Amino acid sequence: MAHISSIGAALFTDFSVATPATELTKGELEALDSSTEFFALFATEISNFGGTRAAGAFVRISNLREIPQLGDAPNIVNVPEFGQKTSSSIQAQSDAPSMELQINYVPANWAPTTILGAMKGDDKQRVFRIALLPSAPAGGYASSSAGLGTAPNSQYFFVGKVEAIQFQPSLSDATIGTLTLSVQGKTYGAFTNDV
Repeated sequence: MAHISSIGAALFTDFSVATPATELTKGELEALDSSTEFFALFATEISNFGGTRAAGAFVRISNLREIPQLGDAPNIVNVPEFGQKTSSSIQAQSDAPSMELQINYVPANWAPTTILGAMKGDDKQRVFRIALLPSAPAGGYASSSAGLGTAPNSQYFFVGKVEAIQFQPSLSDATIGTLTLSVQGKTYGAFTNDV
């Protein structure tokens, strides 16, 4: 399937995390670099948050409200120079950013007995996927011809950790949760399904 190829709003964004039967080792995570390898991790959606982890399985992080900037951080640092009106830009090492997602918080989805709830603060690296789409996919959310392959989409992947989730009760709006992820490397993509 083709990438989104026109200027416009990303009307639908899906955010998911791979949930293999056993956690991937550091070496396995570092070896990932192709669309085929990443797509294989997102082949079967676990629709129940308390479902069973399996090879190629993933869980969607649903009820998104706001998503921060995504992608690789710039590796430019502005350095002031004495006597000059403007600073100079030099190349430096970029730091992997942390990411805060705003979600409509549903406590049952984040209970310690659920797949997502068990990830909070466990210090394990996982693969995350961000999919930009013009609309909700008719065939589901798998990175396959039957899922996201049915509509133009652009998929990005990164390795990160679920660090924390905080929630803020509200009397006038949905309870808002802030999900903090730490990014452990570069962003891979944009990939699309070639079917």
